Amino acid sequence: MRVGVIGATGAVGKELVEVLGKRRFPVTELKLFASARSAGTRQNTPFGEVTIEEYNDAAAGRLDLALLAVSGDFAKAHARALAAKGVAVVDNSSALRLEDDVPLVVPEVNAGAIGRHRLVANPNCTTAILVVALAPLHAAFGLKRVIVSTYQAASGAGAEGMAELEAETRRVLLEGGPARHAVFAHPLPFNVIPHIDTFQPNGYTREEMKVVWETRKIMGLPGLPVSCTAVRIPTFRVHAEAVTIETERPVTAEAARAVLAQAAGVKLVDDTATLLYPMPLTATGQDDVEAGRIRANDVFGEFGLDLFLCGDQLLKGAALNAVQIAERMGLSSR
Repeated sequence: MRVGVIGATGAVGKELVEVLGKRRFPVTELKLFASARSAGTRQNTPFGEVTIEEYNDAAAGRLDLALLAVSGDFAKAHARALAAKGVAVVDNSSALRLEDDVPLVVPEVNAGAIGRHRLVANPNCTTAILVVALAPLHAAFGLKRVIVSTYQAASGAGAEGMAELEAETRRVLLEGGPARHAVFAHPLPFNVIPHIDTFQPNGYTREEMKVVWETRKIMGLPGLPVSCTAVRIPTFRVHAEAVTIETERPVTAEAARAVLAQAAGVKLVDDTATLLYPMPLTATGQDDVEAGRIRANDVFGEFGLDLFLCGDQLLKGAALNAVQIAERMGLSSR
């Protein structure tokens, strides 16, 4: 198939290319699109060396599949038009996720929502990591409410965020001076920042509300009470999440472990006797979301559960999920 990655030089774009290769996606021609300043440079890929092009509608319109890793403004301007030409489009931005005519999909949870749609949205990275664990727990015990605190890596802000964390950590350690900041609201080295995206009138940030809105849509639970606190932490990759749920039916830690051990996209990492639990170090580069620290929640009693998740947000939270969506779209070369 003729596959295009739009935004190929960014952190997610690069991961998309690698995931296509790892999963042996049937690529006969790979097109890489980026900004004008990157056009003409060559990039090594699992499919050979490819020259990066500046985006143009004519070239993109000849693709079978377009994977968008660009801004929401770009998606609003081009995604529907490409789909109307018969191109299968998977959009990683937040622009179209809540549109009624655009499915928002995590394949382990709601692959059936794809149907015959030619335009599908990829969820927020934090949401994708969360729902692969919530969905099997909901199926087994029912969800009454969800409270989640996220600890999100610098790469959630793109390649620029990773670069700033590395450069400013070096500045503090090697020069002894204060860390500076441009990407983040405050210096990130040796700090945590309880602020991701813009603050909303209700006091939550937009990042936190994305988790609320998108979890409800993906799981088909429009009335599910969800509360989120999103925190940026000084790690390069992997988002961690502390999750508390109240269930509709009684739940035990043992029963929840048994469910998650069989859940698609989840790896049970839960043996405190040997200090085994989810961590960014062990989840980096892994397709599955690690789940552990599973225990009864004393606040909700027999209807409560606490757990801890770690997922590579550049993979399951972005590139991997996008390619998994493409694999389910019933594509054929045009």
